[in-house]
Amino acid sequence: MSDVLARAAYSLLLRAATPAYLARLWWRGAKEPGYRRHLRERLGFFEGEPPAGRLWLHAVSLGETRAAEPLIDALRAQRPGLKLLLTHGTATGRAAGRSLLREGDAQAWLPWDTPGAVRRFLATHRPVAGVLLETEVWPNLLHEAESAGVPMVLANARLSARSFDKGRRLRALMHPALARFSAVLAQTPADAERLHASGARMLQALGNLKFDMSPQPELLARGRRWRAALGRPVVMAAATREGEEGPLLRAFADAVNAMAPPLPLLLLVPRHPQRFDEVAVGISAGGFVPSRRSQWAGEPDELALAADVWLGDSLGEMPAYYAAADAALLGGSFAPLGGQNLIEAAACGCPLVMGPHTFNFAQAAEDAQAAGAAERVPDIQAGVRRALALALETDASLRADRVQRAQAFAEQHRGAAERMAQAVLALLR
Repeated sequence: MSDVLARAAYSLLLRAATPAYLARLWWRGAKEPGYRRHLRERLGFFEGEPPAGRLWLHAVSLGETRAAEPLIDALRAQRPGLKLLLTHGTATGRAAGRSLLREGDAQAWLPWDTPGAVRRFLATHRPVAGVLLETEVWPNLLHEAESAGVPMVLANARLSARSFDKGRRLRALMHPALARFSAVLAQTPADAERLHASGARMLQALGNLKFDMSPQPELLARGRRWRAALGRPVVMAAATREGEEGPLLRAFADAVNAMAPPLPLLLLVPRHPQRFDEVAVGISAGGFVPSRRSQWAGEPDELALAADVWLGDSLGEMPAYYAAADAALLGGSFAPLGGQNLIEAAACGCPLVMGPHTFNFAQAAEDAQAAGAAERVPDIQAGVRRALALALETDASLRADRVQRAQAFAEQHRGAAERMAQAVLALLR
């Protein structure tokens, strides 16, 4: 009964918040027009009558969509002819997901988690099974899928110690939701233990899909061309979050103030596209001469090559940014935000410096540090100094060793996509 009452209260809250939810999507659409498209899908209203029987995979944002690619490739390799329904929650995720579609596949927004919206979604698409990635646990969606006989999988699942502690306050809502998954495929044994204590059953620890992401060779070559044209060291700040750029810019200015020209370049890549303009203003306000990637006509021109800071305000070019960098600072780890994905940097052979806050990727951060693919520092000032030291290293053998350690770390942990594909397809049999 507590499950029913908890979901009833949760559903009432979501219904009351629906106008504010739609208003926020419309507001975000002013900067990212994708949010204003197909808005009715957010409430479970879809055009036409799609064929039943697709495997449904939900990747909420850009990061999860990229991580889904190796899983999708493995699913198609093991089940030729498989048709997919991809759903997303962000405009960048949906845009990236279009490149993963094949003939017969479909794409949609995941609806707002009210009972009516998710019932309409399931009744329209009639998926054969559903796969949610990482942390996407929606109580009404899982309840309605169970009622409709749609087996659900939580793949590449993770649950940090901090999120586990917070989840205890929502036990009546989240424990029954996690118990409704037919399979939970965790990234690490520690994630599996926390998920089990939170109500999940049918658990396996199969690794992290992001280790199976391979950087495109043409993007790596692009970044190396930029670095060669620039001819000076590059420190990258990867996937920075709100509140991190100001201290980063001040620390970088302090660190290079006493250096003789040519000074190292800072390559700053914010995590969220809607903040690109805001970060550009902050760079200029900090006294730096910026150059925005989005304004280049292909390769960096003379003005870009002379700039103090490059703003990486493009999508889908992270491997190029890492290839252009001599060292990278891990965004989200210098403020208590939990850190961002560090695996892509390792796969690109970029030495990484991370701050104290990596609780969202605790095991990967610990393993990367042990393998020599990443170093940890206490704060952004120490991070900038260490990243600059790595970038300014003149010993070619030391530089090559750090690149090799990073790539070896990424290669060592591959294989999760094949294992997860087998587990998902076993449910379809």
